[in-house]
Amino acid sequence: VMGALESRGVLRRMSDMLEMLMKKMDILARLENSTDFHKGDEARFPLDRFQPAAGLMERIQAIAQNVSDIAIKVDQILRNSLLNGKVVEGRRDQCEVPRDPKYPDCAGKVEWMRARWTSDPCYAFFGVDGTECSFLIYLSEVEWFCPPLPWRNRTVALPSPPPLPQVQAAFRGDLTRLLELVGTGKESLSFMKKRIRHLAQQWLWAARRLEQKLKGRQRDQKHILIHIGFLTEESGDVFSPRVLKGGPLGEMVQWADILAALFLLGHSLRVTVSLKELQSHLGVPPGRGNCPLTNPLPFDLIYTDYHGLQQMKQHMGLSFKKYRCRVRVIDTFGTEPAYNHEEYATLRGYRTNWGYWNLQPTQFMTMFPHTPDNSFMGFVSEELNKTERQFIKSNKVSSMAVVYGKEASIWKVGGKEKFLAILNKYMEIHGTVYYETQRPPEVPAFVKNHGLLPQHEFQQLLRKAKLFIGFGFPYEGPAPLEAIANGCVFLQARFNPPHSSLNHEFFRGKPTSREVSSQHPYAEDFIGKPHVWTVDYNNSEEFEAAIKTIMRTQVDPYLPYEYTCEGMLERIHAYIQHQDFCTTSSPPLPPKAKSPAMQSPPSPLALSPNATHLVWSPSAIRDPRAWPPVDSLQVWVSETRHACTETCRRRGLVCEPTFFRFLNKKEVFLQLSITCDSTEYEMNHLYPAVAENVHECYLQKEPLLFSCAGYNTKYRRLCPCRDYRKGQVALCRDCL
Repeated sequence: VMGALESRGVLRRMSDMLEMLMKKMDILARLENSTDFHKGDEARFPLDRFQPAAGLMERIQAIAQNVSDIAIKVDQILRNSLLNGKVVEGRRDQCEVPRDPKYPDCAGKVEWMRARWTSDPCYAFFGVDGTECSFLIYLSEVEWFCPPLPWRNRTVALPSPPPLPQVQAAFRGDLTRLLELVGTGKESLSFMKKRIRHLAQQWLWAARRLEQKLKGRQRDQKHILIHIGFLTEESGDVFSPRVLKGGPLGEMVQWADILAALFLLGHSLRVTVSLKELQSHLGVPPGRGNCPLTNPLPFDLIYTDYHGLQQMKQHMGLSFKKYRCRVRVIDTFGTEPAYNHEEYATLRGYRTNWGYWNLQPTQFMTMFPHTPDNSFMGFVSEELNKTERQFIKSNKVSSMAVVYGKEASIWKVGGKEKFLAILNKYMEIHGTVYYETQRPPEVPAFVKNHGLLPQHEFQQLLRKAKLFIGFGFPYEGPAPLEAIANGCVFLQARFNPPHSSLNHEFFRGKPTSREVSSQHPYAEDFIGKPHVWTVDYNNSEEFEAAIKTIMRTQVDPYLPYEYTCEGMLERIHAYIQHQDFCTTSSPPLPPKAKSPAMQSPPSPLALSPNATHLVWSPSAIRDPRAWPPVDSLQVWVSETRHACTETCRRRGLVCEPTFFRFLNKKEVFLQLSITCDSTEYEMNHLYPAVAENVHECYLQKEPLLFSCAGYNTKYRRLCPCRDYRKGQVALCRDCL
């Protein structure tokens, strides 16, 4: 951004250069006239070769005259500005910080600008030059901490263009354009594109089925940015170099499926895996990210991960807080409310390197439905047709086992020798451990190691094998579901005590207190026998009995509906249509404000016919826009050692955190015949709850802390449960 003096100097230099060019052209013309080029038939150059030179000379002369005229005008403007500048500078020097109660932070922000305005070039980009007035202009016109200055001319701003008409989303029938959007240059991107191509036909069939199911329902097309932060160079991108060496692929599997689902649903996508692209798409001003965006965010939704979330906060300035309601965070292991609320996490010891973002907990989207406080995003496994299912059933080798895991490190697990020796008595053991030249020494000699296999060959191996066995790691990956879908039985170790952030290094620092009772809790809890066996590997008799039973048990291929292409499309469609955190999110309550629950109308709940729990009262008003629909709500009281997650699951239901607001009322305790000698409003992720031994009842003061997770032996919790669609735990029966 050049000042007036610099502009005048540039114009003069341009004028001098043009004058020099004209002199050289004139010399060339005189040289031409003094030669015999045009005599007789021996002329080597036709005369018209030099005719355009005259026209070129005229154009250069005209440009030079224009530049000269502009330079004169700049001089005139400068002289006028010097006269007016005395008045302006007087104003700039005389600016005082306004004392306006509507802008209580103004004085503090000006003080900060005095000390730090040179810390980021973006301030100078917006005209800050160290004077009081430039601080106030910036803080009132770029940011919003100070009132507008009365002497500023604000009439030059053009009116905002009318919003474009909303385009309707239409299901797509071709994935070619998506493959172009994903881009190139990384092994991780190549892997994702291969996966999209491999599953293309299944995705297209699923899209057609969902389109028929929705029966032409109107859907607005969303502008969506997908920023895969863990693949950026700035985050280290440790995944791409390991794609071909047996490294973890679960995250890339999920991102590939998210891309395919969003694209087929008909939304407009932009995909980035670099910080530079992210800044460009967001419209970030030059600098270090302390200044807000100057234009409205061009995206309705942003799908990213924790790395991308950090990058966005770093480069969006104050705009991050404004637009964070549009963000969806792909979060493999989940983020519980106690870790998400910054103040609470800091005070109560839940703060980790992740978490503390103060988002709505359902903005975090997990790989498995283990944390109802978050939204379940998932991924897909390949479905088999009838012919493939029949082929698998007739070609299974009952004495063949495949070990889960592609890295040699998993074979270092302590105590494996005992259970491997038992397994080797009954079955031929196969591995798919990566190696470059020599067989990994960690893999026993009796194991037939195929090395790292392409996905298609790995599936062929699973289609022959009877057993897919886990050694306890990796946790919660996609491979066990693929194995079960290909007719294998999955055998895994039971963890006693359960693994968690309190006792296990892998989970330490993750924003969850979830206790993991096995290598794959989803397979254990949602699938179970005969497809999944969870046993104590330290108990040789139990382990051997399980192997014998598995070998003689006939098991059909099985894939839960929520992990099919149609199931994932259905789920993401519902989220996009119904989840709106920008208009329905509850801001934190001021410290001295009364809780909304204290001012609320009577409870809309009623005792169920068998008097065991509460349901939505038939006479209560129903908001047709509420999602999930309130008819699906059931209120149960937990046991002292059970979280709401477990309380609902034991009744064939799932905890629904958006319903907590209906429970957070004193009347609900009375309806459940709970005696309350006192009722307090406090910040605690276990509330609403009752300490029955002392008849003390507690209601939640902070809506962001409503949590399905968590228990304490002191409390029985009030739990909001709901029904769910068969094979689709994320959606209630009437949620689609």
